[in-house]
Amino acid sequence: MAKRERQSGEKLPKMKGYIAGAGEIVEQDVGDTVRKNFMPYAMSVILSRAIPEIDGFKPSHRKLLYTMYKMGLLTSARTKSANIVGQTMKLNPHGDSAIYDTMVRLSRGYEALLHPFVDSKGNFGKAFSRDMAWAASRYTEAKLDPICKELFQDIDRDTVDFVDNYDNTMKEPTLLPATFPTVLVNANTGIAVGMASNICPFNLAEVCETTIALMRDPEADLFQTLQAPDFPGGGQLIFDREQMQAIYDTGRGSFRVRSRYTYDKSESCIDITQIPPSTTVEVIVEKVVELVKQNKLKEIADIRDETDLNGLKITIDLKRGVDPDKLMQKLFKLTTLEDSFACNFNVLIGSVPRVLGVKELLEEWTAFRVECVRRRTYYDLQKKQEKLHLLLGLQAILLDIDKAIRIVRETEEESEVVPNLMIGFGIDEVQAEYVAEIRLRHLNREYILKRTEETDDLKKEIAELEGILQSKAKVKSIIIKELEEVAKKYGKPRRTMILYADEVEEIEVTEEVPDYPVHLFFTEEGYFKKITPLSLRMSGEQKLKEGDKITQQPEATNNTELLFFSDKSQVYKMKASDFPDTKASVLGEYIPARTQMDEGERAVYMAATTDYSGFMLFFFENGKVAKVEMSAYQTKTNRKKLISAYSDKSPLTAALYVKEDCEVLLTASTGRMLLFHTGLILPKTTKNTQGVQAMNVKKGQRLLSAVLYEEGMLKNPARYQKKLPAAGAMPDEAEVGEQLKL
Repeated sequence: MAKRERQSGEKLPKMKGYIAGAGEIVEQDVGDTVRKNFMPYAMSVILSRAIPEIDGFKPSHRKLLYTMYKMGLLTSARTKSANIVGQTMKLNPHGDSAIYDTMVRLSRGYEALLHPFVDSKGNFGKAFSRDMAWAASRYTEAKLDPICKELFQDIDRDTVDFVDNYDNTMKEPTLLPATFPTVLVNANTGIAVGMASNICPFNLAEVCETTIALMRDPEADLFQTLQAPDFPGGGQLIFDREQMQAIYDTGRGSFRVRSRYTYDKSESCIDITQIPPSTTVEVIVEKVVELVKQNKLKEIADIRDETDLNGLKITIDLKRGVDPDKLMQKLFKLTTLEDSFACNFNVLIGSVPRVLGVKELLEEWTAFRVECVRRRTYYDLQKKQEKLHLLLGLQAILLDIDKAIRIVRETEEESEVVPNLMIGFGIDEVQAEYVAEIRLRHLNREYILKRTEETDDLKKEIAELEGILQSKAKVKSIIIKELEEVAKKYGKPRRTMILYADEVEEIEVTEEVPDYPVHLFFTEEGYFKKITPLSLRMSGEQKLKEGDKITQQPEATNNTELLFFSDKSQVYKMKASDFPDTKASVLGEYIPARTQMDEGERAVYMAATTDYSGFMLFFFENGKVAKVEMSAYQTKTNRKKLISAYSDKSPLTAALYVKEDCEVLLTASTGRMLLFHTGLILPKTTKNTQGVQAMNVKKGQRLLSAVLYEEGMLKNPARYQKKLPAAGAMPDEAEVGEQLKL
């Protein structure tokens, strides 16, 4: 309707249910729309979902653990996971599936953390398996692990701020007052908008020791106490001091982790029991099977996943005579049995994402923990001062208990009891209220003396607490003592073994290709065949496309490298082993299609080499000859295509590969012939050199052919040998014969 109104300009009648302005197109600035809609979403993901804070937790982790704490699951028996998930939804509105997934990752059964926070019972899956799914929440049970006591022991003493939950019906903590740097002890990964976080885990005892060392000496060497990351799945970390120093300094970088294995000689098999944290059993097995099918791993007879209740285990059966260590070196190169772990220590500090090094991260945690201890101390001080104040009022009554009883008894109105006690004993309202609430049975000298005996102790404790608040050194000593207790109580030996990079054996993985004699055939139309001598002897006539002919048929081996030059000044590199053995009765493989040449591009010459010795000779229609060292086409990387393989300034007449200098016979379109030795031309390392003038050709003429000269091709060779450049000589009648029909 709105469209019709815009077109005709007429006013539409008001109808029931009609919404004014509905359907109208309103122009909006894209920038404004992005700012109003996308930016708040991005900020929400960064601040409230994906990036951990200084206590080491994302909001989803914190909400779950705090809910379990309030449910009493730190000391009581396990309860159904579904019950925990339901209770957590009071704080986390993102759905039961997301909450349960979070619980699974924090659980002991999943084995993703060095120190799990959830003591689980039932099938919680495994971090090292992609297909081993966890059971539904109604089938599993959980409670808080004892280490969570270190997360919550001060939470009720005003150590952290509390905020309203999403519907303002209850309070939740903004941070957890962890007594050790959980942010470095347990791994944390998150992908936000425009940024991510990937924190590797470190050994708890080492982290505590390092934090203590930094608190005592800010310039302490981290490597003295914090050797390297430590993963729950173990493995072997390849330690490179420079790489690790960069991670410690900047919070960014990567290092390699490889699997651990044992060799069972009696069964002739390798048992892999620990793998890198970034891969899974299924990925490894699938990759090995794929390599075996491609004949890149011929040493393996079988591979299977034997993971059971005893833990991870991948078994590889070996063929007879295989060296297990060499095979594993090859597998480290070809599969994720050795993988890289990329670090990105991105943490929210005061609601601002910052990428911090290990030292900076521990300093920020120390500052956070100092504030927690100060707030706890102040809270305790306030409570003790309040208690002392009440006891001092009670002590005043000790002077005359009978007077207190008489005041209460003779006061006619209840509301006057407190004011009369205040006047009678010179105490304030709070003290008088406390005295007035004492039971009649406690109004005896013994009770009052026992209570007032605490006064001296309270005064000492208050003085001690005030001393703590006034001394940074005392606060740090408290934190150090707590860290030492945590390390002693929960510390475990390293799981990840450290291998120093200079001690690690690196091998170059090369595919073992059988080498045997072959005959190579290349045709004018660009077809290629590889035939073994035996097959060639048993074959009949060569099958060729109609009008095609064989231009090259060198003898070589299966490991020979082939260079196919095209008419577009490009060369495509392959190996003879890349082609299957065939027979003379087949057409062969079409090289432009096999090498994926450009549209309209043709293969014009094939060079076969094993050591890239010798030269390539390029003859152009303008009479120039370019001599390029074959080594110019040798590459360190496995490149399949090289551009500018020869000059494109003039059309190519012929290309020849020669091992050493020899004589070449040129023929022009005029019939003139020139015979010269290639030693007269200097070689070049630049592939697309234009070459030097060998045969002078006039306008309208061109170089027609170039062939390697063989003894007997010419009756009078001296006639055609000229000083370069030369126009050559016309053949006499004696030379016109079958030998010139090239």
